[in-house]
Amino acid sequence: MVTSRSVDRLAAGALDWLVTRLDHFDPFSDRAASAAHPPAKAALELALLCHCVARLDGATAELGAAPDLVRRLWAADGFSRLLADRPATASSYALIFAALAPRPVDAGRRRAALAGVAPGFLTPAGKTPYQRIEIRYYADKAGAPHGIEPLKELVPHSPPVTLRAATEPGAPPLTTGDAYRLTHATFYLGDFGHADPGLPAQDTARARELVAALLRHCVAHDLWDLAAELLLTQFVLGADPLRDAAGAAAVDCLTRAAEPDGSLPGRSPELAAVAGDSAAETFAKAYHTTLVTALMALTLSAASPR
Repeated sequence: MVTSRSVDRLAAGALDWLVTRLDHFDPFSDRAASAAHPPAKAALELALLCHCVARLDGATAELGAAPDLVRRLWAADGFSRLLADRPATASSYALIFAALAPRPVDAGRRRAALAGVAPGFLTPAGKTPYQRIEIRYYADKAGAPHGIEPLKELVPHSPPVTLRAATEPGAPPLTTGDAYRLTHATFYLGDFGHADPGLPAQDTARARELVAALLRHCVAHDLWDLAAELLLTQFVLGADPLRDAAGAAAVDCLTRAAEPDGSLPGRSPELAAVAGDSAAETFAKAYHTTLVTALMALTLSAASPR
């Protein structure tokens, strides 16, 4: 039987794995020379975890030294330059860097990062509603001027609303990309569970149906990373995953998939770390799913009555 204690154990194991491998998140550590993952991306994901967990009652202490690492990286000149290494992601990474800057990072460093955002990136031109939701979310957190519409105008065109047709008989199946856009858009609209996503009641009900259907698919095919994101999506949409059959099955699926060291070995069995992988390869395959699982489980644990 899946209970809040099941979620607590999942969170504890995932966090223990993450905080004992902070050197892999640090692009300036000795591990950087053999990194098999994009170091800037991993560090930004760690910063998002710290940002979200800091708003959960009593959970910050479980992050160990992770917040200290984030503060050191955000204060390092070399890290700012690392964000700009890939032109395709430079503007997005600079905006996220500014949005997630931990205190007491100098405000001038945030402004310098925003100066690296390309002209036009903070406008609606040429961007899908999903992309505009993501940009607005981080721009608002960064205090960056932008031209993106208010979220209430974007909600009717957002994935939680537009993808609901997938629940209708005979509808084509969603792609994996669709499913991830659904989860991420819901995170941004609902601020990872700290705000009302703004969907009308009927759209919320249909979105929950879609998420439950996707969770059943994830359990049947061991899609661990997507399952963790969908569980958090259920919560953001106002549902209790532990009281939902599909949600409880997904928690059980993740619990069974977790390694003895607490990690989720990859996004799925096909993409999981295997014996013979180097430490860098194992981290690259496991860190994202483990981090998302930790965030999901900590969020559910904080909301569960004790």
